[in-house]
Amino acid sequence: MKKWTKEIEINAPIEQVWKFLDGSVENMQQIMPQVVENKPIKITEEVVGSVYRQKYREGKRTEEYDIETLEYSNATNEKKLKVGFTLAKMFEITAFYELNKINDNKTSFKYTVTNRPLKWFVKLFLLFATDKVVVEFLERVKNVAEAETSRS
Repeated sequence: MKKWTKEIEINAPIEQVWKFLDGSVENMQQIMPQVVENKPIKITEEVVGSVYRQKYREGKRTEEYDIETLEYSNATNEKKLKVGFTLAKMFEITAFYELNKINDNKTSFKYTVTNRPLKWFVKLFLLFATDKVVVEFLERVKNVAEAETSRS
């Protein structure tokens, strides 16, 4: 299994950043443009255990998978969302988003991804995997949230 953790400071209020992770599909698409659909399949009162069917477009191919909420916390100064899904029956992936309020206009965003191969031959692909995708995602969230903050 591979694991990457990166952290970044965002010059935007915590609620502003949170809405891209825990909001509408339109908000989600601003930071994850490849997501074309995010439909609720099973919603639980406590959020943990909720399942969404997500469609993700990579080039001309569209993948569909179910994402389960594994951890959820929406406090004023600290927010957490952990989801898990199986991609193409080859990888078991978790994404863990942690937001901490630094002050009214600054948020710390920590992103942890795990990737576990489910077939022996895909283990080779992980040998060459880097944190590039994780770093690019953090930068995109920072840029989108800060751009929206400067507009308001």
